[in-house]
Amino acid sequence: MSTKRSLPLAVTNAATANFQCVFPTCGGLCCRQSRPPVEAGEAARIAKVLPRVIDQLRPGARRAIEKRGFLTKRMKGKLPMLSIQDEYCVFYNQGCVLYRLGATEGDTTKYKPWVCTAFPLDTDAKGNWEVRQWGNKGEEWDLFCLNPKESKKKAVKTLGLELDFVASLETPKQRWRFKK
Repeated sequence: MSTKRSLPLAVTNAATANFQCVFPTCGGLCCRQSRPPVEAGEAARIAKVLPRVIDQLRPGARRAIEKRGFLTKRMKGKLPMLSIQDEYCVFYNQGCVLYRLGATEGDTTKYKPWVCTAFPLDTDAKGNWEVRQWGNKGEEWDLFCLNPKESKKKAVKTLGLELDFVASLETPKQRWRFKK
């Protein structure tokens, strides 16, 4: 009997990509200067729960949100991006406060932008899913976790939650994220 997991979606570099998240050892490098884009439905949901997480934020991040909000005027594609304060996402405080809030309700993906939850999965210029890796299609982010030599573990074995989550993005459960 085979114990091989079938992938819930096609990933172009599934056979070659290595990845292993080592948070908290890395200090949350993927939350540093990342500026992920935020869908309209996600921004609305974050705004609604902001009063529940504001006291959990770093003091500088809290002041920044109170002054300017949690989204920047900068756009990625046609979407606003999460704000950065003191080099980190405003929702980073020894981990993601949006993740922690979702975890208390049984769903770690409930409040995080889908781009954050899916990391290191992303789409290429043709819309194909791939695991971000150094040297793959011009990857510019120099996070050590994107260096395939840093881990001997195949990404398809370590990214179960992320693969299942990305596969679910087109389901009714996740459509709220993309509402205008």
